[in-house]
Parts: sequence; C-alpha cells; structure tokens
Amino acid sequence: MMKKTFLVYGVSKGLGKALIEGIPTAQDTIYGVSRSIPQFIGDNFHWIQTDLADNHSAQTVKTILQDTPIDCLIFNVGIWEKHAFTDEYLFEKTEDTEIVNMIQTNISACILHLKAMLPNLRLGKKSKIILIGSTWGLDNHNGHEVTFSASKYALRGIVQSLRETLRQDKIAISVINLGYLATEYDLSTPIEDVISRTEGALIPLQDVLNAVKFILSTSDATCVKEITMPAMLDENV
Repeated sequence: MMKKTFLVYGVSKGLGKALIEGIPTAQDTIYGVSRSIPQFIGDNFHWIQTDLADNHSAQTVKTILQDTPIDCLIFNVGIWEKHAFTDEYLFEKTEDTEIVNMIQTNISACILHLKAMLPNLRLGKKSKIILIGSTWGLDNHNGHEVTFSASKYALRGIVQSLRETLRQDKIAISVINLGYLATEYDLSTPIEDVISRTEGALIPLQDVLNAVKFILSTSDATCVKEITMPAMLDENV
C-alpha cells in the first residue's frame, strides 16, 4: 500500500481529531495544525501549533513543511458567532471584531494556506484537497448566522474556482457540506449508540469519515466537486 502524507487542519478535537484517528494508516505521515494541543499521540503524528487568525500562520506551516510532498490536505476549520445557533443570536449585535476574525479564520486563512501548500501538493501522488463546509453554505438554507454562512459559501467558491487552476495538475479539490455533527461521541462509540442517543438528529462522525475515504479512493481522472450531508431529520435544508 502506498504511504501518504496528510496535512489536516483543526485537529485538537471533534471532527479534526476523528479525521487523524480514522483516516491515515500507521504507515502514513500526519501533520496536524491547530491552536490548542491535540488529544492525539502517535509516532507518525507531527503537531504544528498556529492560530489561523494570525495573518502569518500560512508561513508558519510552510516553514515547517518546506518541500515535503503532501498527498492529502483537509481544511477542517470553522468558527462561528458567539450566540450562533441559539435564539440569542442577532446579526446587528455581532461585534465587528468578531466578524473580522471569523472572515480571517474561515476564509482568508483557507485561501492563504492553500496558496502556500500548492507546491507541496504538486509533489504528492494523486493529491486531494478536501474542505469541510457546512449546510449553512447552501442555497436557501434556514439559518440566520450571517458571517458563518458567508464563510461557508466562500468555501464552495474556492473549490469551484481553484479546480480550474488545479485541473492541469490533476489535483482534485472537494467540499463536504455537513449538517449538525455528533462531535460529543468519539469513534469508539458504536454508530448505533450514537444514533440512539441523539435520536437520529445528528450525523455520526463515522459517516463523515466514510465520505472522506470515498473521495480519497478515487483516481486522478475524477474530481468529486461537492458532497452534501445533512442529518436525516435536519430541516434546515
């Protein structure tokens, strides 16, 4: 089996932690980017500490990786408004600094890091880029969160435009638009238990990992542009 090198963002907890636990093999090399120390230990795991709100974070990652070939880049980043997804959320009361920070972390950092890592991805074998999006980035969703929604729409624009740049390199770029996740349950929790405990209202992390594995299994003759995964009972979309 061909060894791969993964660069995964947002690995400190939740889906990011699950991605590095459930996708790479013991023979693969993993670089994990996060602000907080991840809850993961492995001889093949290398933590890169940086805050994506920092304009220089892309250079921090590039300095460490240098010319290391990257076979798979997963950008799993997304912060939201202080009162997002609650009845307390009001767009007009969102702090300006909070809006700017969200745009930097969710959009600007994504563009800058992809730009910095393109030479490394071109050195990889059948390289893939996967952006973790949201159903808040889909047309006519029912959410109210303006800045979070705008940032997730932006990911789809990045995928659609950057695909034209990467076509000649045969580097596939995809976005997975996710609904509500059962992030409080790690991969050791059987999927049937997750469904039972959440009454089927949240997406088990195992289902997301299966979508990622599908994308990674495709040849360089194929580009999976977009996968949308709301929970079965999710009426937001």
